[in-house]
Amino acid sequence: MKTDREVQTRLLQRLANEYPQPVEALELGRDIDPQLLDASIAYLQEHGLVRATFIGSLNMGSPLLEAKITARGIDFLADDGGLGAILAVVTIKMHEDTLRQLIASKVEAADLPPQDKKRFLDQLRELPGETTKHLALKLVDVGLENWHKALPLIQSMIGPGSPA
Repeated sequence: MKTDREVQTRLLQRLANEYPQPVEALELGRDIDPQLLDASIAYLQEHGLVRATFIGSLNMGSPLLEAKITARGIDFLADDGGLGAILAVVTIKMHEDTLRQLIASKVEAADLPPQDKKRFLDQLRELPGETTKHLALKLVDVGLENWHKALPLIQSMIGPGSPA
């Protein structure tokens, strides 16, 4: 298979300049070997960066094609990852009562004398929302500082065959 990263980038940039219109192969790859053009467009299509229609062939030679860059292709060219990077952000929201319940369940499961558990739980219930939020962030920090303990969990979530 013939592929060339420089050719792929040139093709994506050319298609981006014509967006949203598709571009025919004769216009797209005037200075590119037809086999390299076909292989590059097929490769970019398989990665979802372009949409291509192979229309047939001219005198049984290379297939005629028409290509158009996708939103993913435009984002790939963008220095900041484009809208795809913005839209891929995951926001986790948790109500302060849920945070308190999570923390309380860990206090209840802890190996502490009953009077200490009661004192911690009473104080936890009285915490203002902003303090609960700060406590949750500190607990995340502690968790990240102990990432080696979380590594088996991370690997189990990623799946079998992940590197150790």
